[in-house]
Amino acid sequence: MDFTHLHVHTEYSLLDGSNKIKELIARVKELGMDSVAITDHGVMYGVIDFYKEAQKQGIHPVIGCEVYVAPGSRFDREAGSGDDRYYHLVLLAENNQGYSNLMKIVSKGFVEGFYYKPRVDLSLLEKYHEGIIALSACLAGEVARFLTRGMYEDAKKAALRYQDIFGKGNFFLELQDHGIPEQQNVNQQLLKMHRETGIELVATNDVHYTLAEDAQPHDVLLCLQTGKKLADEDRMRYEGGQYYVKSSEEMERLFPYAPEALENTHKIAQRCHVEIEFGVTKLPKFDVPEGYTSWEYLNELCFRGLEERYQPVTEELKERLNYELSTIRNMGYVDYFLIVWDFIKYARDHDIMVGPGRGSAAGSLVAYTLGITQLDPIRYDLLFERFLNPERVSMPDIDVDFCFERRQEVIDYVRRKYGDDCVVQIVTFGTLAARGVIRDVGRVMDLPYAQVDTIAKMIPQELNITIDKALQMNPELKKVYEDQKEIHDLIDTAKRLEGLPRHTSMHAAGVVIGQRAIEEFVPLSLGSDGSVTTQFTMTTLEELGLLKMDFLGLRTLTVIQDAERLAGISSGKTIDINKIDYDDKAVLASIGTGKTDGVFQLESAGMKNFMKELKPQNLEDIIAGISLYRPGPMDFIPQYIKGKNNPESITYDCPQLEPILAPTYGCIVYQEQVMQIVRDLAGYTLGRSDLLRRAMSKKKGDVMQKERQNFVYGNPDEGVPGCIANGIDEKTANKIYDEMIDFAKYAFNKSHAAAYAVVSYQTAWLKYYYPVEFMAALMTSVIDNPGKVSEYIYSCRQMGIKILPPDINKGEGSFSVDSGNIRYGLAAIKSIGKPVIESIIKERKNGGPFSNLKDFIERLSGKEVNKRTIESFIKSGAFDSLGGTRKQFMVVYVQILDQVNRERKYSMTGQLSLFDIVSDDQKSEFDIPLPDVGEYEKETKLAFEKEVLGVYLSGHPLEDYEEKWRKNISRTTLDFQLDDETGRTKVHDGAKEIVGGMITNKTIKYTKTNKVMAFITLEDLVGSVEVVIFPRDFEKNQMYLNEEAKVFIKGRVSEEDDAASKLICEQVIPFAQTRKELWLQYPNKETYLQQEGMLQDILKVSEGMDEVIIYCKKEKAVKRLPKGWNVTADEVLLSRLTNYLGESCVKVIEKPIESVH
Repeated sequence: MDFTHLHVHTEYSLLDGSNKIKELIARVKELGMDSVAITDHGVMYGVIDFYKEAQKQGIHPVIGCEVYVAPGSRFDREAGSGDDRYYHLVLLAENNQGYSNLMKIVSKGFVEGFYYKPRVDLSLLEKYHEGIIALSACLAGEVARFLTRGMYEDAKKAALRYQDIFGKGNFFLELQDHGIPEQQNVNQQLLKMHRETGIELVATNDVHYTLAEDAQPHDVLLCLQTGKKLADEDRMRYEGGQYYVKSSEEMERLFPYAPEALENTHKIAQRCHVEIEFGVTKLPKFDVPEGYTSWEYLNELCFRGLEERYQPVTEELKERLNYELSTIRNMGYVDYFLIVWDFIKYARDHDIMVGPGRGSAAGSLVAYTLGITQLDPIRYDLLFERFLNPERVSMPDIDVDFCFERRQEVIDYVRRKYGDDCVVQIVTFGTLAARGVIRDVGRVMDLPYAQVDTIAKMIPQELNITIDKALQMNPELKKVYEDQKEIHDLIDTAKRLEGLPRHTSMHAAGVVIGQRAIEEFVPLSLGSDGSVTTQFTMTTLEELGLLKMDFLGLRTLTVIQDAERLAGISSGKTIDINKIDYDDKAVLASIGTGKTDGVFQLESAGMKNFMKELKPQNLEDIIAGISLYRPGPMDFIPQYIKGKNNPESITYDCPQLEPILAPTYGCIVYQEQVMQIVRDLAGYTLGRSDLLRRAMSKKKGDVMQKERQNFVYGNPDEGVPGCIANGIDEKTANKIYDEMIDFAKYAFNKSHAAAYAVVSYQTAWLKYYYPVEFMAALMTSVIDNPGKVSEYIYSCRQMGIKILPPDINKGEGSFSVDSGNIRYGLAAIKSIGKPVIESIIKERKNGGPFSNLKDFIERLSGKEVNKRTIESFIKSGAFDSLGGTRKQFMVVYVQILDQVNRERKYSMTGQLSLFDIVSDDQKSEFDIPLPDVGEYEKETKLAFEKEVLGVYLSGHPLEDYEEKWRKNISRTTLDFQLDDETGRTKVHDGAKEIVGGMITNKTIKYTKTNKVMAFITLEDLVGSVEVVIFPRDFEKNQMYLNEEAKVFIKGRVSEEDDAASKLICEQVIPFAQTRKELWLQYPNKETYLQQEGMLQDILKVSEGMDEVIIYCKKEKAVKRLPKGWNVTADEVLLSRLTNYLGESCVKVIEKPIESVH
């Protein structure tokens, strides 16, 4: 008998199903079934993956969804509580009309009915019932819910209502048996209902995992969802282990009394037939001006652009433009280019900075003439076929970078233009990755944190790593896996759950634009911030032929635009960053010094060193630099640099290679070069050479083998001449092919690198000619991140740029330039909102600068300025120019505020105050005078700055100790921060390091055995790091661990996943306890021996740890006095020795910690 599973949850019932689609379909096939359904909870995330996999394995797919039905209206947020908040109902699509309706039902559940779950209601089901078959679902279905409560008549009424909605023969009563006693009772009543109403029966198994033995990993997954541990008593479970893909025989044994219910499953599956079309583009139409077709309009724009961009316009250029345009037309992308041109034009017209291009689009002349990209593809040898290949139809991909702060305006424009329901953001899935899943499973199994942490860290930090790969790579992991039972269980469970989708989020930049409402093509869901997203990911949308765009926000563009504006103000001329000289030797030389903090793509430590070695001579070198500085191609860096420094050492295997590889000194660096080699040596078309490049980078062995034949010997049938026909011998041709295979997996897209090199060069240019303006713009861009700001303040100090405190009379919201120095931005002060800053600047413009504190308080209304804002201004130093010290203002501001408020109250009630009688001259006598209290101590002043700005400004508590700090540490705290480029920190797990600084925060914790441990934050001149002190070390060192204490800490690094590394403390050494040596110089040995007695008298008085060393100049002899003569080299002792020996003969030398044991 044929049976089909019609109630199946896959991995896309997030954290509720552990049934991986590939395994599910393979299992169904193995059990000899010919069809299966997908019915995830409330979503259709997995539908396309499921459909494709089923077709691949020759199984008939039934597409469905188990929806949540609200008891009343889907718009009603209050109806029902607990169990009655929603009922389950299984819907299956019978045909394409049904599939389309199912997408609308599911979308509306999210967009209109979301309350705990995406809910639909009966009116929706009525509206979109066509082509849908419904089943009454599990015990949580409405019919079964009434039956469990003994309300048979209500249940029958509900069933008949569903039959009315979906039509006779399209609604079935569902029997399930997972060994739960209630199900026996419900099933008996459903049989009775079937006899009374004629509604057909269907038998299902509520599948949540694939195999019977997956019950345990699935239970762990449920704990992950609910945040519980396996040992917890009261938690959600699926009891009885029956929720797997059962065979027909098992189902027959469960329902001997209802054979027709089993047969119906296959009959329903046979009725369902949905065709999903792939690869047919569904582009929106672009409205062109009257009298044009889109093709004519695109041509006109391109040729107009060609005239503007090139003098003179050669035939070659026209030819290439026409070739590109005809390719675009043949592939059906005319409207696509107009859409992109239009929103980029909108951005430029509204002064929103747009990047020079990114990705392969920079290789297109059409994109350049339209102003989509700003990079001349002819000058830099960029290839159109790398972007649009006439021999491989695929969606072109133009990603656009916009100014970080205004990117949303462009998206809003596109929304307005094409309609809200046609422009939707895209979903992405977070998965349970190797390290994360081990930590999660360990937590659920309640294994000790430290043990799980050790196991997780044994998994290498690599892209696409899996637990299986890690077991092969790391013998240590394999050993604990084989030796320890609980680790074995942990890893086995983690392996079953690895790769399951964990949660959804919104793609950072992806937007899909449709010709009709998106829900016609794709189901929709809601992002965490309530914005509408698709339920399919980016790649799926492309397969379905929908147009996706990336609107990326690039901070650097915001920085460039800001720096341009500031430089324009200070130099008094207009600066257009797109018109600068890209071959300016001074700028290139500055990049070659490696001082590239803040320069786009070139500011990581490794990149700085590489630039120092490379000493770029032109933009080509920077393009190559960006392409080579990645894992893999890095191995070719020495060869590249050698070729650059000794051009005579470069050899080419055949003369045809020279023009292609000369710009990169004989190395293959770019994908474009691979394409040019197969074109020029073996006579491929560029389209075909792009296909070969793809095969090489994806390591498709069979294609590469076949193409090797064509490359070397040619293939007349397909019009490929081959190398031999071109006069290149077989051996050389094979050697070149081998080299290409080596390089191709690493080769970089030159168009993308070139576009980014332009941005790098622009930032370097600004930094070279307008360093102050550039640094101010850079700091504004990270104004919300005090850690980054203090890093750049440190850079500024090294560049000799002064940072001035915020100033109420001169400052702006952002960092600004004030006579060659950088003025701190008002917006960086905590608790000062935008409206306050706006009203201050407005008032300053209208009424001139503020003369004193009272003037400031009087001129700004009470709603903007309260005690908290004034206090923040004082602490930050913003009032320093108002003629008083911070301490004076602090003591007196409350009184002034009260006085002003009192006066305001009087004038409002119309009463005369003393003030109205006296003349203006006398008024000042009534002002509250500033008390004579002096200024705060340096430490207090700095602590206040840190509190309201997040950074130290007028100095640093450690600056007097900088030399000592530098000498003793092995790492600064910056090395513990995540590096954006590598995704890791510069320090690695288990390394022994020394850091030094001031303790700014301390938290005490008690362990399970009631021992004391601590977490402290240690701050140095560049940032801060968290240090963990376990009980044993806490006991030894606790006297040194007070806030504000200045200490060095020795310890070992603990690397965290996606977070800053920590230091595990092993030893604490206070600054005061680092050893010193006291050197005393005598002209010669004789003098020393004569005066030894007097010296001993002076040294006797001082006790301590510092060694005394005698140096006799003439003999160059060194004598260390024995330990008994050790002293404390303090001011008192030093002044006595100086009086006696002379200043130049007494020297104190700090000893680095390394040698203190």
